[in-house]
Amino acid sequence: MVSPLAGKTIVVTRAATQASEFVTLLEQYGATVTLCPTIEIREPENYHQLDEAIDHLYGYDWIIFTSTNGVDYFLKRLEFKGIPISELDDIRVCPIGEATAAKLHDAHIHVDLLPQVSKAEGVYNALSDFVGGQQHLEGLNILIPRAAVGRDHLPRVLESAGARVDIVASYRNVVPENLDRGKLSAMLAADTDCVAFTSSSTVRNLALLFDTHDLSEKLKGLTIACIGDVTAATAEEYGLHVDIKPSQFTVAELAREIAEYYAR
Repeated sequence: MVSPLAGKTIVVTRAATQASEFVTLLEQYGATVTLCPTIEIREPENYHQLDEAIDHLYGYDWIIFTSTNGVDYFLKRLEFKGIPISELDDIRVCPIGEATAAKLHDAHIHVDLLPQVSKAEGVYNALSDFVGGQQHLEGLNILIPRAAVGRDHLPRVLESAGARVDIVASYRNVVPENLDRGKLSAMLAADTDCVAFTSSSTVRNLALLFDTHDLSEKLKGLTIACIGDVTAATAEEYGLHVDIKPSQFTVAELAREIAEYYAR
């Protein structure tokens, strides 16, 4: 049986520390994978906001975790401060995405709500339904520990419904220091068939590395794969046509969709 990605070279832009599962899945489909991380996950510049939120956890009704990184760095800070996970017992917890939910389960943290649609609009609708309607969002205190720079749609719509939302930086997505622009250009040009983006930050940082807001020339002729709607929208903002976008926003589904695209 011929592997659907045999002879295809896929560039993966995900952070090196998180790319292994995606790389393995693509290789199982027969792909040659080039790892070219355009983001690196680091601690926040300071912990002032996060520490203040952690010190006042009793004041929150909900914590919304937008990524596995948000969970990791939040829990690291809890441990550093000597605060037990049981402090979260009386707070409702809502992760965005199955991988984030799995990370919470692994840490023995309860999940009260897992929205079916893993983006801001789906989270807002699921949360509204859970509390009994939009009017019951008013007065809720919500904590969102996330990247220092992130999409603001969810906190904005929650605040418009009357909730108080604290967005605190628990980590940063930064451009890797050792990424060479010339080497990157050569990598993208050398028999590459497809570039896979797993977050908006991977797109934005690639554009930043090339000092452009239009990636269409740099990635001309390449198939563009994005993990979901938000990443795809960012890619389109930077001049890219998105060829592959799974309906479920996981690396397993993204790998499968890439394989199916080439199998056709």
